[in-house]
Amino acid sequence: MTEPRDDPKIVVIGGGTGSFTLLSALKEHTKNLTAVVNMVDDGGSTGKLRDEMGVLPPGDVRQCLVALSDAPEYLRELFNFRFGDGDLAGHSFGNLFIAALEQMNDSFADSIEHVSKILNVQGRVLPVTLEDTKLEMDLNGEHYTGQVTVETTEFDGSKDRPLMMLTPDARLNPEADAAIREADLVVIAPGNLYSSLIPALLTKGMNEALRDCDGHVVMVANLVNKRTQTNSFLSLTTSSR
Repeated sequence: MTEPRDDPKIVVIGGGTGSFTLLSALKEHTKNLTAVVNMVDDGGSTGKLRDEMGVLPPGDVRQCLVALSDAPEYLRELFNFRFGDGDLAGHSFGNLFIAALEQMNDSFADSIEHVSKILNVQGRVLPVTLEDTKLEMDLNGEHYTGQVTVETTEFDGSKDRPLMMLTPDARLNPEADAAIREADLVVIAPGNLYSSLIPALLTKGMNEALRDCDGHVVMVANLVNKRTQTNSFLSLTTSSR
């Protein structure tokens, strides 16, 4: 049996609050931590920046950067600060900063690298794809476009399972591909099944990377189901038998 590593290579796949919480805890146990982040967010500040500036979605990436940051608390709070008034109302400072760097460098990957240095990130944050793509869904003969639309659609009474897709098809970020294949542990983080987790898993090449990973692949299930979407799913329970 292979001896456990002192600093196991752990990859967390997901986005949003689930990944933030998991990364915040895991960084206490290893220095080899990589966040692979869902890239279909189109709501709130992120959605406005995508529509108005044509940038890739910064919101979930920002949360993961802050989660892995070893910078002073005021700096981490600054990147999560959200404007409440004026033309910038609803925008996160961190989202604006990442979007500005992307336009300056014409590279989303470079903008993440710069912010990682500023925030003294312990680990890596990698977009699951570097291509501009949207989440789409077919359900009961209806077609839905956008992450927010999918997240707020009610599935109750549906006779069919939703058919999920990325449009256009998006390829797995090569750096994320390598990280997954080399990982000792891949964790699929808790999150909205249809609007956060499935979009990351739909990326072309993800299936092969997970299949070829020599380490363990686990999924951390949500504690509760999402009303109208996964409320009929069985909960995982432990038994004393």
